[in-house]
Amino acid sequence: MTESKREPGGTGVASRREIVRRIVGRIPAPRCGFWLGNPHPDTWPILHRYFGTNTEEELRQKLGDDLRWISPQFVESTYRHPEGRKLFDWHSEKMSHGQAGPLAGCERGEDVDRFDWPRVEDLDFSETLVRLAEAGDVYRASGFWCPFFHDVMDLFGMEHYLVKMSTHPEVVHAVTERVCRFYLEANERFFALAGDLVDGFFFGNDFGTQLDLILSPKLFDEFILPWFKKFTDQGHRRGCQVLLHSCGSIHRVIGRLIDAGVDGLHPLQARAKNMDAETLARDFGGKIAFMGGVDTQRVLNRGTPGAVREEVRRIKDVLGPHLIVSPSHEAVLPDVPPQNIAALAEAALA
Repeated sequence: MTESKREPGGTGVASRREIVRRIVGRIPAPRCGFWLGNPHPDTWPILHRYFGTNTEEELRQKLGDDLRWISPQFVESTYRHPEGRKLFDWHSEKMSHGQAGPLAGCERGEDVDRFDWPRVEDLDFSETLVRLAEAGDVYRASGFWCPFFHDVMDLFGMEHYLVKMSTHPEVVHAVTERVCRFYLEANERFFALAGDLVDGFFFGNDFGTQLDLILSPKLFDEFILPWFKKFTDQGHRRGCQVLLHSCGSIHRVIGRLIDAGVDGLHPLQARAKNMDAETLARDFGGKIAFMGGVDTQRVLNRGTPGAVREEVRRIKDVLGPHLIVSPSHEAVLPDVPPQNIAALAEAALA
């Protein structure tokens, strides 16, 4: 069990912030938590029309959302490259994940060194710090998103990346280290300034498909897990709880993530193989906090409000009490009726 910067208070009524800290710390809390997720940009106008709100914060307050995700990586003013480049933005001109990236032909370490890597000196956290300070009495999840698995994949191209793990492992290690060292240093600078404004270090890499891992557990252990351990240790050293995101079926390595010290797992893609609530509770209940789990492939988008309420109650019974109720895909799409979002929030906080 990992302690946060602040010990939970006495026996009085717990605040939203304290409730989520207790849940992630696997300490008894008065109820499960609730996070709306991070709806797709096309979804917000639909939600605002239905709920009669004008801003994201107004809607979250109306729903009783316990958590705010405020990552410096997604604040536009954070990365101030002198030529206006965006941070790790090599995917923007691609048409597919398989398309070759700028390092597809890289076969030597010196080729890695010659690449134009981002610099931590070009980072400015001012806007993020203001947003965190103004977040109110809610749980603040922050830190760089650190999607190094995707960044390295974009640099090589998906097929080149996975093949080079076997043909040129030293090159893959070198590129991964350059990407991850940037994120580690960026986080060090950010956490030093943010201090107690941050409750949880929330970072993510999607290494699962609907049926299994994208890469074998052996390759995961060699190329991915050591860096997860470094990021998790960094978060704990800075007094933060650590929440890890990965879509897809990642059941085969959840035990490794627990051993690495991860406190909470998100988003629990409900219809991916072995990611259903019963299997997760059976295999990992009490060892890690859960965040997500409400199916967005069949229930939230196709079910009635009554079906959504029933599913939320079921998920709470199976995965609670160390559970933050949330969609199983955080980028809630426009096909989810707003009535079902209302039912989700109502049942989550009941």
